[in-house]
Order: sequence, then C-alpha cells, then structure tokens
Amino acid sequence: MKYLYEKDLRQMKYTILTSTRHDETVRAIARRLEMPDAKLRMILIRRLDMSLLENLESRWQMGREHADQNDQVAQELGCELFTRFIPLVDPDVMRSICDETGRMIGDGSSRDEALAKGRARIREAALA
Repeated sequence: MKYLYEKDLRQMKYTILTSTRHDETVRAIARRLEMPDAKLRMILIRRLDMSLLENLESRWQMGREHADQNDQVAQELGCELFTRFIPLVDPDVMRSICDETGRMIGDGSSRDEALAKGRARIREAALA
C-alpha cells in the first residue's frame, strides 16, 4: 500500500497551476517577478504544497491588497507578499534584500536601478 504523501505530486500540482484561474495568477506573478511563466511554475511546484497551490489566487489577491502597506520599497519588491502570502523566498533573505534596496535608495542610487537589483536578487533567491 502506498500512501498519498509517498506519491509524486508534481503532475497534480501542474494540473492545478494550469487551470484557467490559476494560470492567470501564475502569469501575473511571473510578470511581477519578470521571469518566464514556465520557470515560475517549476518553482511553485517545488516550493509550495497542494494547499498553498489551491489557494494561490486568493493569496495573491490578499497579498496585493494588504502586504507591506507602510513601506513603499517593500511593497514594490513584494517583501511580505513573497514571504507571508506566497512563500517563495525565505523571510530572512527577503528582509536582507529589502533592507539593502532601501539603503541603496537612501545612499542616492537611482530608485529604479535599486528596485531592479532588488527584484533580480528576489528571482535568484526564489530559484535557490
């Protein structure tokens, strides 16, 4: 007898992510992170369990509405969005990225350049 947790769930996770509503959410997250849809699906399948994947759309919407409301840089990077609502990055790593990006802006770097570097580091962290 083989228990459900012993099975390879990748195909079931892929089926969830390619359903119409989930696919729209995946594409929106991929645009925000500036990465290909397929690569994001791979990361989501690897990192999230079935429950998180089933609720991906509502987590995305709630995160966009309620995450990082008091910090403009953190909101643009998705610091809380991609740790608490959709856990793609380790919270300590994300805090480090947000702090460093804020420091770069405070030190006089271009805001757009600092945010682009922050987003690149988030992509790297999600892939790790």
